[in-house]
Amino acid sequence: MPSSEHYNGHSMVGQLHRVMVCSPRSAGWAERAGGWRDLGFHHQPDFKIAQSQHDALCHQLESAGAEVVHLRPAAELTLDAVYTHDPSLATDFGLILMNPGKPNRVPEARHHREFCQGLGIPVLGEIRPPATTEAGDMVWLDSQTLLIGHGYRTNAAGIAQMRALLASKGVEVLSAPLPYGPGPAACLHLMSLVSLLDDETALVDLSWLAVETVELLKARGYRFIEIDASERDSLACNVLSLGRKRLLALEENSKTNDRLRKAGFDVRAFPGSELCINGSGGPTCLTRPLLRS
Repeated sequence: MPSSEHYNGHSMVGQLHRVMVCSPRSAGWAERAGGWRDLGFHHQPDFKIAQSQHDALCHQLESAGAEVVHLRPAAELTLDAVYTHDPSLATDFGLILMNPGKPNRVPEARHHREFCQGLGIPVLGEIRPPATTEAGDMVWLDSQTLLIGHGYRTNAAGIAQMRALLASKGVEVLSAPLPYGPGPAACLHLMSLVSLLDDETALVDLSWLAVETVELLKARGYRFIEIDASERDSLACNVLSLGRKRLLALEENSKTNDRLRKAGFDVRAFPGSELCINGSGGPTCLTRPLLRS
């Protein structure tokens, strides 16, 4: 088995060394844009603009020192495949393949498996029906504690399977209730409401977090930076830590980004009108970190 020096995932904030992405080109945005309504996009995507924004994302990742690896095109992929965070979870023991709660996304896990095995990353396990899981609901609080949001995308059976998979590895799985929010058809993940910025700071949409989640984070010593409420719909809480106080955010969220800069963070930004806001997936959603330190 390859050394885990080449894959790990027990951190949201360590320096990012390798990350998997799927461009709009690979996800077939030029050919499949007609299905946007069924997938919950706000309007028909403009492929050229979305691809340009994805190129800007990759430039920022590479400028931060990360190796960017690209998922290959496949006929089964839909527009949602650009949000590569959700179909798999990287761990120090290999990849865990999700069973997404959004049915069109289920085939993505197989493509993650095949691609990552080609990189020498083994598979630790996979979530099976009736369980559903999406990695956007999963936050590593530390190397031995995984917090999982319980909502419409990740159900109780999914959390139970994750707990069983990780128990023998010494990892504790905790459950966090998610609000009803916009309802079952919307994309509301735990990471829609909280992004860890470093080992002691969390960006939060405080009014939407459950009380027990707020108290859990406080008990673990996290200080909060709240998003500007006017930027909730433009995904202000969806910020990717690049490590060493560096963050990747959407340039549309200037008020929240200013708060982060005033708190001492180096905020790099890229435009996300078509790529992110249209499909409700921000910088963390667009990236599947494979190696952090």
